[in-house]
Amino acid sequence: MNPETTPDKPALFDRPRNVRRLLGGFFAILGLLLVAEGFIQGHAHFTWERMPFFHATYGFVACVAVIFTAKALRRLLKRPATYYDGDGTETPPATASQGRRDR
Repeated sequence: MNPETTPDKPALFDRPRNVRRLLGGFFAILGLLLVAEGFIQGHAHFTWERMPFFHATYGFVACVAVIFTAKALRRLLKRPATYYDGDGTETPPATASQGRRDR
C-alpha cells in the first residue's frame, strides 16, 4: 500500500474542494485563452480559420471524435472477462521455428 494514500490521509483529489479548485483553474485558463484569441492576429491559410473561436471549436470536436472512435474500437476489440482464464491444459500454438524443426 502506498503510504501517501493510507485510509487516514486521503489523496489529493479525494477532497471535493481540491477538485473544484482544479476545475475552476481549468475554466479560468480556458476563458483567458478564448479572450486572448480575439487579440492575437493569426495567419489563416484557409477561409474557415478566420471564424471566431475556430481553433477552440476544432480542438473540442477533434477530442470528441477521438473519444467516440475509442469507444467504437473498444466494442470491436473487447474480449470476454474469461479470456485469460484457463486450466493450463491448452497447448500453445507452434511457432514458426518449431514448425521448421519438425520437417
